[in-house]
Amino acid sequence: MPDDARDELLLPPAPAPAPAPTPPWQDGPAVKAAQGRVLRVLLVAQVVGSFGTGSTIAVGSLLTTSIIDGAGFAGVSPTCMTLGAALFGVPMGVLAARSGRRRALGLGWLTASAGSLLVVGAAVTESPLLLVAGLLMVGSGTATTLQSRFAGTDLSAPGRRGSTLSLMVWSGTLGAVLGPNLGAPGELIESALDLPVYSGSFIISLTMFAAAGVIVLLCLRPDPLEVTRTHSGMPVRVAGAPRVGGGVGAALRTIWTTPHARFALLAVIASHVSMVSLMTMTPVHMLHRGETVSLIGLTISMHVLGMFALSPLVGMATDRFGPVRVIVVSQLLFLTTTAVVHLGGHGSVSMVLALFLLGLAWSCGTVPGAILLSDSVPATTRSTAQGVLDTSMNAIAAVAALSAGPIYSAIGFGGLSLLVIVIAIPLATMLPRDRTAA
Repeated sequence: MPDDARDELLLPPAPAPAPAPTPPWQDGPAVKAAQGRVLRVLLVAQVVGSFGTGSTIAVGSLLTTSIIDGAGFAGVSPTCMTLGAALFGVPMGVLAARSGRRRALGLGWLTASAGSLLVVGAAVTESPLLLVAGLLMVGSGTATTLQSRFAGTDLSAPGRRGSTLSLMVWSGTLGAVLGPNLGAPGELIESALDLPVYSGSFIISLTMFAAAGVIVLLCLRPDPLEVTRTHSGMPVRVAGAPRVGGGVGAALRTIWTTPHARFALLAVIASHVSMVSLMTMTPVHMLHRGETVSLIGLTISMHVLGMFALSPLVGMATDRFGPVRVIVVSQLLFLTTTAVVHLGGHGSVSMVLALFLLGLAWSCGTVPGAILLSDSVPATTRSTAQGVLDTSMNAIAAVAALSAGPIYSAIGFGGLSLLVIVIAIPLATMLPRDRTAA
């Protein structure tokens, strides 16, 4: 036998080729087509609904002070709407788990529309109780906006969820920026319908919320959560069948016992509290320093742009580098915001820059945080866990907004800005040790 042939017999057998990785079910052509339709419907509804939310922000406080005499009650409007978003977050997630995204989101928009109608009724009757009830229901619009971003990711492949969720966030930019400027059309509506002052904007929000609800209820087919159930091995929902996946308690236990999910929840809450605390007092601080209303408006506009306009880049970074790394960047941006406030001497340029960085830091915290939580919990409890995230974020933000005023009065805007350090440093100690999935 030739030497080379004998050598070949002595060599170990060549390893079998590794099997080709199975592509995720989201890459199937039918699912891709369904995802395209779902995203188009959700984006249209999101844009329309964002105008409804935006139109209430500018005049909500003014209407409140006209019904409840006194400037000290101006904070009732944003507080009620934030609390409303918190109240509706978990029920909307539970409803999605039981009945699908279409019904949950559609009813969420219609609830906000009904709330706007109650606010108009409060203006006509000058009823504070009706006003509070209506504003709480209007908060359902914010809760629906937040849940819509999750609905957009139901059919996204794992490596594209950040980009998809950030696209849903970005779609609200137009309404967030232009919505507060709908006061003039609102005045025309008031004149035509002989309504009290400031109530016309809520007629606009009523119409926009209702339109968004109808769009979702009629057009969100197939239901993305039902498609997910079919492909992920979850039992398909059947009318009258027992509920799958447990309720709010099960979702809370899952989040708290899963390190990545727990960190995501805390990161989103921390980012939202830091943003709300500073943003709430910025107009007051600038007004006390003698700044013009135009400059205050520009500062808030730059803040909104920081929150929403760059969100697609934040989503791409989340997909490319992982959500935990982007969350770390968010906390560094919060710390940079504090540095700009102090080093800039509270000047006009430094305030504009600080508020832009504050919005960008919020985006870098909440977008990857939402993705990390969704990816860290089982599909059976995912929609309920998402509702828990939104409710926790808004409930604690409402407390932060109410606390910002007394803190500002006690230690000033510079002292208030140090709050982000108090939040960021403990959060850094909670980074998950195992970051392979992050």
